[in-house]
Amino acid sequence: MDEAELKICRRAYAVQMLAKAGVDQDETLLDAFSTVPREDFLEPPPWKMRDWKRYVDVPSHDPVVLYQDMLFALQADRQVNNGSPSLHAGALHRLALRKGDTVCHIGAGSGYYTAIIAEIVGQTGRVVAVEFDTELAQQARRNLERYGNVEVIQGDGLEWPRETADAIYVNFALHHPAEPWIDKLAHGGRLLFPLGTPAMGAEGRLLGVTSQAAFFLIGREGDELRARFLQPVNFVWGEGISGDLSTYAALDRAFHAGGLNRIHALRWNAPKTEQEWYSQERWGLVMAALH
Repeated sequence: MDEAELKICRRAYAVQMLAKAGVDQDETLLDAFSTVPREDFLEPPPWKMRDWKRYVDVPSHDPVVLYQDMLFALQADRQVNNGSPSLHAGALHRLALRKGDTVCHIGAGSGYYTAIIAEIVGQTGRVVAVEFDTELAQQARRNLERYGNVEVIQGDGLEWPRETADAIYVNFALHHPAEPWIDKLAHGGRLLFPLGTPAMGAEGRLLGVTSQAAFFLIGREGDELRARFLQPVNFVWGEGISGDLSTYAALDRAFHAGGLNRIHALRWNAPKTEQEWYSQERWGLVMAALH
């Protein structure tokens, strides 16, 4: 398939991904998904595609096969993938990125969704892409060379951003928000991250993915931190995340108890309140009172 035909496929793919995510009237996001070649952010074929249970080899080397709502492996042995496009389309829409925004993309992988963010914020914006894995960070640096508004960092996503950001988009799951994600969030800024618990194998061994998790959107309005549950998700568990079984168990109980749709605020470095969906000493997710 030639490039002209691929452009038509990318546009159709973009329309489908936004529609599946329930996104209407977001031309900037639509154009970004239509523009960025997904094949440029994967290793050369043969590609591995993830179904519900396993990876399967894709028999075709035609990049048109990549323009569907499926996971394609970046590192199959670690279950690290180029994630679901419709999931990311919905998330990026809810982040409400604008031209000129400074964005920190944490857990950037090989850079595909970083490139889409870079297209949205434009040359007046800035994107800092942070990736823990050395090999993936090197790939992202190569893949994103043509984007003058992107800086790729190989480092610990729990330590970024280092400067104030208008938006922070996190693409690995963990059981607490990291301090810089909140402390460096600009007034009017938005943070979107997966909160969850890890899947556990024999003898408490972490399996590298989530047992259960959900996307949460945090917005700063003055001194207030709004919080909203968006949807359940399944993500790779953050490499190097430290936690203990009791904390994971407490968060598991909160998920099973329900009430996610009542969450409306994030308590941060303040005393606990009476109505909290989940609480730790320094932070908690606060529920609206029942009427």
